[in-house]
Amino acid sequence: MSQKDNVRVRFAPSPTGPLHIGGVRTALYNYLFAKKHNGTFILRIEDTDQTRYVEGAEKYIHEALHWFGLHTDEGPDTGGEFGPYRQSERKGLYAKYAHTLVEKGHAYYAFDTPEELEEMRARETQQGNHSPKYDANIRMSMRNSLTLPASEVTQLLEANDNVIVRLLIPTDEIITIHDEVRGEVSFSSTELDDKVILKNDGMPTYHLANIVDDHTMAITHVIRGEEWLSSTAHHVLMYRFFDWTPPRFAHLPLILKPSGKGKLSKRDGAKFGFPVFPIEWKDGEEIYAGFRDDGFLPEAVLNFLVLLGWNPGDDRETLSIEEMIESFSLDRIVKSGAKFDIEKAKWFNQQYLIATPTADLLPIVTKTIESKGIVQSSDYISRVIELMKERVVFIDDFYESAKFFFQEPTEFDEKIFKKKYKAENAVHFNQILTDLKELDSWDTDAITATVKGYIGDNALSFGAILPILRVIMTGSMQGPDLFPALALLGKDIVTRRWETSMTKLLSGLS
Repeated sequence: MSQKDNVRVRFAPSPTGPLHIGGVRTALYNYLFAKKHNGTFILRIEDTDQTRYVEGAEKYIHEALHWFGLHTDEGPDTGGEFGPYRQSERKGLYAKYAHTLVEKGHAYYAFDTPEELEEMRARETQQGNHSPKYDANIRMSMRNSLTLPASEVTQLLEANDNVIVRLLIPTDEIITIHDEVRGEVSFSSTELDDKVILKNDGMPTYHLANIVDDHTMAITHVIRGEEWLSSTAHHVLMYRFFDWTPPRFAHLPLILKPSGKGKLSKRDGAKFGFPVFPIEWKDGEEIYAGFRDDGFLPEAVLNFLVLLGWNPGDDRETLSIEEMIESFSLDRIVKSGAKFDIEKAKWFNQQYLIATPTADLLPIVTKTIESKGIVQSSDYISRVIELMKERVVFIDDFYESAKFFFQEPTEFDEKIFKKKYKAENAVHFNQILTDLKELDSWDTDAITATVKGYIGDNALSFGAILPILRVIMTGSMQGPDLFPALALLGKDIVTRRWETSMTKLLSGLS
């Protein structure tokens, strides 16, 4: 695909709530496309619908993009020569263009009241039209500048009461769009309604603002969700009415529920207990989980997301952001919906935790440990990270799955203890502890040689000894290799814990 020079793309969310994970994927694809072509990635806040504006939503959008590292080249925070980048701050721009379309004969003024519109819908429904819309079949029976005398139109405009501007859709025309993902897509103009493009408060609707902003901001490619495909015919018509060259369009496939049926929603996340937002979001009394707050690494989430509807052309699964940029192209985006699989997201997070240098994980894990009221040295936490890296899925697991490194176990796998403990082996456990106390060098090799040596010398089985040692030291059969864990805990803690834990567990047998 030949590209236009000076690629400029935009991510244009509405501040009506948290940023859904599908929105993040849209931002990511725009970001990758811009970087691939040395272009410009723009953030535009589409806040024309002030009735749906949610306090804090724009701040959330900025914070989410920042967490992911999807930094914008232009936008409300970064500025740029095509600003302002909030549509509410561009209000004076849109009316001019709406009236231009009226002058050109491609739009008209409508004065219908809400009650008249409701009467029209009821009348059409009664006549068998169960999806009534303001279109070529309806417009000439309504109160607008196409049907009213010019003098009355002038009076109504001067009164400026309930004046809106509607797009005049041509009749019996096929509008064909070339979509970079879906190829040729055609719409019949008879299927299209006369969209409102300027509301009676002077604010534009999405359709007008979107077109005007994309043109005046010199956007070259519009990469957005599939849900906007049905509106693209209106948009292409407006570009033609203005005598503007439209950008290239690419409509992304839906992200589907884990079942594969229907679009992923925030209720799916709440129902099944997985995040669908980048950052935790509180909506009234409800709190919706976020990837960041659930312990995911941003790089892992981006890797997971990039493959929901796109592939690099080979069998690679883990890709750095640089590799994503290098491989990204619109022709590798698929048409069909991509099923959201949280287990795959967890797998990616695990792979990234394993691959991330301990020094990079240290400040994140330390913050988690300190949030539990625990203070430990950086060296100690680094060694815990090394031992646990391949056994955790989330950042919090460095604490939750390794509490025994930071505090005495309070719960034990009593089932395993009762199954494996034999009273006749008590003498052996006492002797192993004595031998460990006498070690001059407390390290993994010395501990391993002492314990395994004793087991071998006394013709014991590892299954009779090691599970008991693991339970009294860690509380469970889960965790890292036992001997490195004992080395890290230190002789004093191992000695004390051996005695206190064994006492607790033995009391449970009586």
